[in-house]
Amino acid sequence: MKRFFDEPNALEKLLQPENPLEERLLTIPEFQYGLLWGEPRYGHPEGRVCLHVREVFDNIDLIEGLSAEDRNRLRLIALSHDTFKYAEDRSRPRDWSKHHSLLARRFMENHLDDPIVLDIIETHDDAYYIWLDARHGPTAPSARRTSLESLLERMNYCLQLYYLFFKCDTQSGDKTQAPLKWFEKTIEGIEVVKIREEGG
Repeated sequence: MKRFFDEPNALEKLLQPENPLEERLLTIPEFQYGLLWGEPRYGHPEGRVCLHVREVFDNIDLIEGLSAEDRNRLRLIALSHDTFKYAEDRSRPRDWSKHHSLLARRFMENHLDDPIVLDIIETHDDAYYIWLDARHGPTAPSARRTSLESLLERMNYCLQLYYLFFKCDTQSGDKTQAPLKWFEKTIEGIEVVKIREEGG
């Protein structure tokens, strides 16, 4: 795989951009760096962020009945959501203003003004952290970043798309499926979809 990434236009070949914005993002050095960053780890055995993005793209393609507009939104969220993990502050207690989701949102604000895309990028990990808090209590790593009520109030206007991205993201790598199952059973107002065989 390392040899593949030494080839010219390796990211373009892997991710196959579908519009001018996706193409432009793949030419920006800090964005390229973020996509190529990463080593195999729990939840992400694939290592590099771009390989995770490819897997999320493939999940998006499995959603039946998705409009072209929502597909485009989900792809932009997928392309950028973890791309700034390399720049994240991982000290404890966590400085949430330097979380990779906020870094990604700030970067993408320079390239688009769609509040749905920007809000989902910023909150894409919040459902997982809320599940983690519920499971482990106030000592969980999330340090009470947000509450379920706050997340639902904020994302109510695009809750189905938030859920679809959460599903596409969670059904990748070797991530536990428990947070997704909890979300699907707990959250009212979403239409549960099946995009691949589910286990774990």
